[in-house]
Amino acid sequence: MRRWSQMTNQFEDVQKVGKESMDATLKAFGGVSMGAQAIAVEAADFAKKSFEHGTSTLEKLVGAKSLDKAIEIQTDYVKSSYEAMVAQSSKFGELYSNLAKEMVKPVETVMAKTASK
Repeated sequence: MRRWSQMTNQFEDVQKVGKESMDATLKAFGGVSMGAQAIAVEAADFAKKSFEHGTSTLEKLVGAKSLDKAIEIQTDYVKSSYEAMVAQSSKFGELYSNLAKEMVKPVETVMAKTASK
């Protein structure tokens, strides 16, 4: 009878770990979804700003009165585009880092609980 009780307890423990693992997986997917959405929004905003900046620069180039002014406009455009891309890359790096941390958090919790048993 005692052996049956031990087996029942072990089975319940396995079920509990399985449920916790499933919950952790669902939380991880939720975190991935939110992180991916944030990255997509950031990418769309950057694309919109880049397009507007390019359009504005083209308008300035069309209105340039001299070759020197056109070169100046083009140089400013390249410089500001490069700076924007570097800044955006930093933002994306941070977003991807946060996404990875959020993905791992629920799994770490389950692993810690499992290890403590």
